Amino acid sequence: MAALFETSGDGGAAVALDERQISILRSLAVQLLELIGPGAGPADGDADDPLAALFAEGPSEPPSDPALARLFPDAYGEPGQERDEEARRLSAEFRRFTETELRTAKRENLLLMVRGLDAAAGDASESGGGAVLTLSRDDARRWLGALNDLRLAIGSRLGLSDDADSERLFDIPPDDPERPLVIAYSWLGHLQETLIETLMP
Repeated sequence: MAALFETSGDGGAAVALDERQISILRSLAVQLLELIGPGAGPADGDADDPLAALFAEGPSEPPSDPALARLFPDAYGEPGQERDEEARRLSAEFRRFTETELRTAKRENLLLMVRGLDAAAGDASESGGGAVLTLSRDDARRWLGALNDLRLAIGSRLGLSDDADSERLFDIPPDDPERPLVIAYSWLGHLQETLIETLMP
């Protein structure tokens, strides 16, 4: 699965994708959108009060789904280690006032990706092959965030916690049911790496 980003003339990035790659990437983005969930609207009776949305409180407990917990980690304490009461209190307080906004930002990045892929799918259908997706510099940065979130979520599903864990993916047998996820994880990594390279000065 090739498809690597290159620098476009306006300081952004471009990538050539075939119809299958567009479909896979779109499917992954939509699945993550569904996992993150819909945005929370203003509280009842506060629809006309913009400050109500600004100061709306989010959850105080980390998500129970491991993929979401990876996307929305606790702010205090070491991951995977027992936290003391103060770290739990600070994490809950931080989460309450930041997670809703963070979820919104992640959703918006993924929606941007889906819209771009939909446009590319239309172009690919017309050409009977693939399409070149061109991103502005700002959109490329948002795609980078979406690609990172996709990799974190898939890595969580594969039980990966760091780069050392990912080394074992090279030994996965062809008939392993997790092989499609491993291939997607690896491909997203290549996309992410080449996109970072295009954005470097």
